[in-house]
Amino acid sequence: MPEISRRQFGLSAAAAASPGASAPARYEVGAYYFPNYHVDPRNELAHGPGWTEWELVKRGEPRFPGHAQPKRPLWGYQDESDPRVMEGKISAAADHGLTHFLFDWYWYDGAPFLNRALERGFLKAANNQRLRFALMWANHDWLELFPAKLRVKPSLLYPGAVSRDTFEKITDYVVREYFTQPSYWKIDGCPYFSIYELYRLVDGLGGVASAQEALAGFRAKTRAAGFRDLHLNAVVWGIKILPGERTISNPNQLLAFLNFDSVTSYVWIHHVPFRNFPVTGYDATAAEAARYWQTAASTFQLPYHPNATMGWDSSPRTCQSDVFTNVGYPFTPVLGGNTPERFKDALRALKQFLDSRHQRILNINAWNEWTEGSYLEPDTVNGLRYLEAVKEVFG
Repeated sequence: MPEISRRQFGLSAAAAASPGASAPARYEVGAYYFPNYHVDPRNELAHGPGWTEWELVKRGEPRFPGHAQPKRPLWGYQDESDPRVMEGKISAAADHGLTHFLFDWYWYDGAPFLNRALERGFLKAANNQRLRFALMWANHDWLELFPAKLRVKPSLLYPGAVSRDTFEKITDYVVREYFTQPSYWKIDGCPYFSIYELYRLVDGLGGVASAQEALAGFRAKTRAAGFRDLHLNAVVWGIKILPGERTISNPNQLLAFLNFDSVTSYVWIHHVPFRNFPVTGYDATAAEAARYWQTAASTFQLPYHPNATMGWDSSPRTCQSDVFTNVGYPFTPVLGGNTPERFKDALRALKQFLDSRHQRILNINAWNEWTEGSYLEPDTVNGLRYLEAVKEVFG
């Protein structure tokens, strides 16, 4: 065996330790961020001056014996569009092992919607370099669910499907205003962009061939802006939740044709039926979600980024004077027993799953889905314990 020099040995050792060689990848731990806790002009048109979804949080009532409502935020009913408020959120997230926020992002009637939390809050926060951000384009129909009334079909406020001209305006805006931000999250140098309802995008653009052409144009814009490429992610699910949601048939064929890079989940209830009403147990749901991760990883031909869900209780989005009965979203079962300890167990199972994967990327539902009962932000009962669970497992 030929001898090698000390320098050659050092270079070989360094290469072996580099992320591109044999060293395990770090965990990328994101949390979905729902930005409806600041004043938006279109919300004011629908609900009155100064309205935010905090109003539904405050009005939550126990709907059955033992129901833990209302939820009370430990930090108070903050304005997320205030950079100083967002600085506190960023510090808490970064201090507890999160690497990025995935902002639910909206565009209706020719302009962004609920964008002030990101543009006025996060991007103007003095410490936003501590946490990266990316967009999950929530391109679903925006329905009047604030609150929803029993057995009354919610009215459509803003349709989610967009034309080709609108898609071009959206992607121009996204590349210019967000991808160029130093704190935008990238995978292998490619800005990450997730789409919530792929079928709605295809329908609005006029079919799969037109959607393929439009997405190819989005990639070209991204490369022209100086990036290696675009990382396109699709949110997929097998169970309909919001009225009008549909499942995707032949997902691998569609995803390959549209040239997507990865798939992910938003929340467990998209994949795991909550069988018992009014309360479904967290442990059994977590176990079934873990089985879904394995199924998704073997079924999808693209990398699958799994989801951990902290909880579920969409009852604050229902009219509180209505009977609480199992008739569909938001009149759905509540996850019970989702203590910080049980959440930590779910995270441990997810970490074990990720340790066998090449990409160690996960997302958590959610940072602040207060009216769906899924939030890492501290409340007056558990304080920071859900965030501490993330830190103990991934921190």
